[in-house]
Amino acid sequence: MSLNFLDFEQPIAELEAKIDSLTAVSRQDEKLDINIDEEVHRLREKSVELTRKIFADLGAWQVAQLARHPQRPYTLDYVRLAFDEFDELAGDRAYADDKAIVGGIARLEGDR
Repeated sequence: MSLNFLDFEQPIAELEAKIDSLTAVSRQDEKLDINIDEEVHRLREKSVELTRKIFADLGAWQVAQLARHPQRPYTLDYVRLAFDEFDELAGDRAYADDKAIVGGIARLEGDR
């Protein structure tokens, strides 16, 4: 199982791997008179349709898995894109720092 795909996304991963292998073969063997562009196009359309079908009928646990995906952007990723000079305020001065809550002071287009 690929690290980029969750268990319910495996059919999509397998189809994407097939598309990648076909495009790699077509690039390597340009001398051969094999046109696989139509097949690649058909597989890409099938991948889009399969993705729609899978994501249209997700269960509660699958939604939770997507929300917790390790490659999903974190709050600080968005903060770095939107603000300048972000100073994170951390800790509750009594127990510990909660990584799930992000707060701080930053500049937005030069204003503080």
